[in-house]
Amino acid sequence: MKKALLAATLLSCTMAAQAADQNNATALDPVIVTATRTAITVDDALSSVSVITRADIQRLQPTSVLDLLTGLPGVTMTQSGGLGQQSSLFLRGTNSTHTLVLIDGVRIGSVTAGLASLEQIPPEQIERIEIVRGPRSSLYGSDAIGGVIQIFTRHGQASGGIVPSLSMTAGSHGLFGSEVGLSGGDEHAWVNLSLGGEYSSGFPACRMGAAEANGGMGAGCFVDDPRNDAYRNWNGAANAGYRWDNGAELSFSWLRSKNDVEYAGSPYGGNSAVNEQRVAGARLSFSPLPAWKVTLNAGQGKDLATTYYQGTYYGTWYPLAQTGYSNSRRDQASWQNDIALASNQLLTAGVDYQREHVDSSTGYLASQRHDTGGYAQYQGRFGRNEVKMSVRHDHSSQYGGHGTGALAWGYRFDHDLHLLASYGTAFHAPTFNDLYYPPYYGIPSANPQLKPEQSRSAELGLNQQLGRWSWAVNAYQTRIDDLIVLDPNRNYVPFNVSKARIRGVEGQLGANLDGWQAQAYLTLQRPQNIDGGGNNGHLLPRRPQRTARIDLDRRFGAFGVGTTWYAAGSSYDDVANRNRLGGYSTLALRASWHFTRDWQVEAKLANAFDHHYETVYYFNQPGRSYYLTLRYSPSTH
Repeated sequence: MKKALLAATLLSCTMAAQAADQNNATALDPVIVTATRTAITVDDALSSVSVITRADIQRLQPTSVLDLLTGLPGVTMTQSGGLGQQSSLFLRGTNSTHTLVLIDGVRIGSVTAGLASLEQIPPEQIERIEIVRGPRSSLYGSDAIGGVIQIFTRHGQASGGIVPSLSMTAGSHGLFGSEVGLSGGDEHAWVNLSLGGEYSSGFPACRMGAAEANGGMGAGCFVDDPRNDAYRNWNGAANAGYRWDNGAELSFSWLRSKNDVEYAGSPYGGNSAVNEQRVAGARLSFSPLPAWKVTLNAGQGKDLATTYYQGTYYGTWYPLAQTGYSNSRRDQASWQNDIALASNQLLTAGVDYQREHVDSSTGYLASQRHDTGGYAQYQGRFGRNEVKMSVRHDHSSQYGGHGTGALAWGYRFDHDLHLLASYGTAFHAPTFNDLYYPPYYGIPSANPQLKPEQSRSAELGLNQQLGRWSWAVNAYQTRIDDLIVLDPNRNYVPFNVSKARIRGVEGQLGANLDGWQAQAYLTLQRPQNIDGGGNNGHLLPRRPQRTARIDLDRRFGAFGVGTTWYAAGSSYDDVANRNRLGGYSTLALRASWHFTRDWQVEAKLANAFDHHYETVYYFNQPGRSYYLTLRYSPSTH
């Protein structure tokens, strides 16, 4: 069945780069598009892949995207407090700027800091998430050293009409949220429209004592502020498209999420911010010839941030401030061609264009740059052997040309035992802060001569599907050269002076027995500094060497019960490994009840044993918390 599915996919090229055939994604699961920019099954990815579906999201009852991703193989999440506070994602031990994040195929993230604000994306607007671990610069260009995470927004189902949906959530720390939507479609068209909002009175993000730590130059938030840090969010999304009988397809997507978040601050850094994520994209695909599919994409990602102190715009209150507002924009376009050379052989070639622009109260020495990347990929199967090869060349107006490549091989033994091996190179381009941040009182703060960070990764994996059982083990090593660090010997100006080596093993085990659905994940890694300097041999910050997660769920007719256990070993908050973050574990309990065909009530108890822990030094994490959700979702069957 899998061979037939892949052959049909290669011959017809039914999906391509940006969430192709979204209406069928759930039905064909586990079919993904992120690993190769074409539609393949997870088993044919020749890499370590995870997929989170809409059914998983409703089963796990997350309060944020962080809840969904934490503990998956190779994934470490940190957050400076509760809901809405700044978060970072470390994939396979690489830096938080080394993971490419897409929403419906559109690249997101600040061009100044280089981070994607995952805390701003509401789970209620998500249809599915694809996580691909390992280098992908040979397909996507900059940032994909650790891997790629693609988020697909909700879309309409073939219901024959328009149906409404509603959810309302209340919980700890004064939380209240609601989402309303309209969705529908048929065999040709689909549409989904939704609006949502959320409020939490929060808790103090910063642990008391930060101002006095380290002799008054405290780690963490540097201030003692006992007030609760409230959070507000307003969001909306739209997704629509039409598919003609000849296979041509036109689709649009739009997402806007606006956060008003308070934090432990001071007159020198503000104490609240309004952050906004705007993403819009359009896609057209058609087949000039039976074996040739063309896909055209255009999109824009905006990351907006404005800082306030005690309700007043920070730039007005403190005229010397360089951080009053920062607006970054990415304009993107791509042209992709999928050509079926023969049965089970597919050639993909295309061009990506990206223009980055920053508008800020900080007077950057340059405000824009652009990049053009051309890529080619070959996928083939020969008996039990599978091969994937890709190459790419990017040319940037700032750092010139850069080439990357990848090679993967897989072999299928009897009983669905699958061996894979891969090698790939990747890079991360310096951010606007690294390159262009203006001098501070005449002291340089940036380095326009920076080179991209470069990586080399090798991976060996083994996986198997055995009826109701599945398992996978992947071992990898990544070496990163020209790491950008702030050099204390040169006034903390960024330089390409550091190196890192990351070795790791990931394990997954899944089972579906007697109605119980179980999934277990284990990550063992050693993300290590090998620059030969004073920090040689130290662990990279905020990346525990051991993490584990177990999800266990079962339904009893109209009732559902489940639990998630997560554990993380100790780590350090700094490159010198002086500030230790202790290991911890949390347990979440959840239940649901379909009291009518279309209505459901959900309950969740998070951190049930009220463990106290930190993922960022001196920043609090939520204690024991409860959540109650009422959901209306009419059946379309």
